[in-house]
Amino acid sequence: MKNKNIVYKILISGLFLLGTGCTNLDETVYDKVSAEDTKLTSEDLASIIAPAYNSFRQIYSDWDAIYNLYEDSSDLMVTPQRNGIGWGDYYITMHKHTWGTALPMAEGNWYYMFTGVNKVNRAIYQIEQLEGVDNKENVIQELRALRAIYYYLLLDNFRNVPIVTSYINPPGYLPVQNTGKEVYDFVESELKTALPYLSDKNNSSTYGKINQWAVKMTLAKLYLNAGVYLGTPKWDEALAQVNDVINNGGFRLNNNYRDNFIIKNEFSTEQILSIPYDQVKAPGTSWPYRTLAAASQATYDLAGGPWNGTGGIPQFIDTYDPDDQRLKDCWIGGKQFTSKGEPIMLDDKVTQFEYINYMTSVDGCEPNEGYRMVKYEIGPGVIGQASNDVPFYRLADAMMIKAECLLRKGDAGAAAAIVTEVRQRNFKNTNPAKAVVSGAKLLGGSVYKYGTYQAGVITNLEGGADIQYGGFLDELAWEFVGEAHRRQDLIRFGIYSTKSWFSKKADANDSFRAIFPIPQSEMAKNSNLKQNPGY
Repeated sequence: MKNKNIVYKILISGLFLLGTGCTNLDETVYDKVSAEDTKLTSEDLASIIAPAYNSFRQIYSDWDAIYNLYEDSSDLMVTPQRNGIGWGDYYITMHKHTWGTALPMAEGNWYYMFTGVNKVNRAIYQIEQLEGVDNKENVIQELRALRAIYYYLLLDNFRNVPIVTSYINPPGYLPVQNTGKEVYDFVESELKTALPYLSDKNNSSTYGKINQWAVKMTLAKLYLNAGVYLGTPKWDEALAQVNDVINNGGFRLNNNYRDNFIIKNEFSTEQILSIPYDQVKAPGTSWPYRTLAAASQATYDLAGGPWNGTGGIPQFIDTYDPDDQRLKDCWIGGKQFTSKGEPIMLDDKVTQFEYINYMTSVDGCEPNEGYRMVKYEIGPGVIGQASNDVPFYRLADAMMIKAECLLRKGDAGAAAAIVTEVRQRNFKNTNPAKAVVSGAKLLGGSVYKYGTYQAGVITNLEGGADIQYGGFLDELAWEFVGEAHRRQDLIRFGIYSTKSWFSKKADANDSFRAIFPIPQSEMAKNSNLKQNPGY
């Protein structure tokens, strides 16, 4: 069984260490370990590695991290202005796709990702100086693969970024900006080089760490999106990577979809690469508080009142089959009750609090508008942080990559068989026959009623019938909502800019928004950086 305590030995010792930004790579003083001034030994190895991995939590779920980038700019979720509460602000520009160069989420992600890169570079530098380290090259290659994953995310979000692999640099050093093609080639090369040095085990010794299967999943993602990154699809290459994961990794789908997201999900058989969290020892995700209304404190016996932010876009909620268990597994709606089953009443003592599948506008929503995401199990006494590990990659992801590649290569029947297998657990207790999906359905349009939406009314219906492989795009939404997938999927399917949803309007001239602007603060510090096209 996978034991989170083993992971903590690697991850906890570096908690709360904050790294430097990309353009501040010559700093020499660190929290507990100084690269130049402290004599390190092989016994310090875990402490050296820990900060490099800790950055993954920041990158994924800290404030303005990739979770927000991928979900708030998508057609699935929105963080509107909440009347009498707040929010809105730059979340509105994210939803409407009207951001400029001063985008806090771009600033945050650049910082988090390059902090991770810098921590990896520091760890590699320190380990290279050590004597008596068993399998030193294996350890270094693991870190290089971790850095490549961080660069994969930088490629996906910013495309044209500096490749920095050294830790000690001369005073005044300014990294040179690389092209997206150069970053792509770097990521691919680093992952392929590291692969033979990495463990192929799928057990507690590799939980939360980079092993061969994590590398193969990253390569699969790289190839899956190669048409976006390079203009040349690489379906065969992606297929080869996930076939190995599926056939030889020893993973299997959980019997229940929700088991991937329970608090004790480190025992999941489906997770390929997990980001470990613990509300005390390894914090970093405050999702229950970001989405739930204050009234839900009584439902989950939370330690404090939630902040009432993000909700599900009604047009997306309406796409679910009512027999699909994922609707209830992911979302909470309707009249609300306390943990003891008592109705939660409003201040008038007459009206029961109710989440409704309705929103007015991104510029102003009432506190109860929009269903709320509860995909990750919420335990009693949560104090603003959660202990659910994040399945960054899981077997269903590998299976759906395989299905998409087969679909695009012309084998819709084989793709449908895989999608059906993924769907079966979600209909087994309601209507098993509905789990079966046909190749024609995947090839056809989306059931999403695209178009701008105001106060419950779609004001200019665009629909989704014209979306190639729209049926498969729907399947990706139902399976992976809330897992920081959707932005990438919408771009790959060509509708990120060309479709409208909720308060976001279609604009074919906005294709440049497939990547984010280089942060202004970084442009000011590094004269080698040039702004991304369109900004």
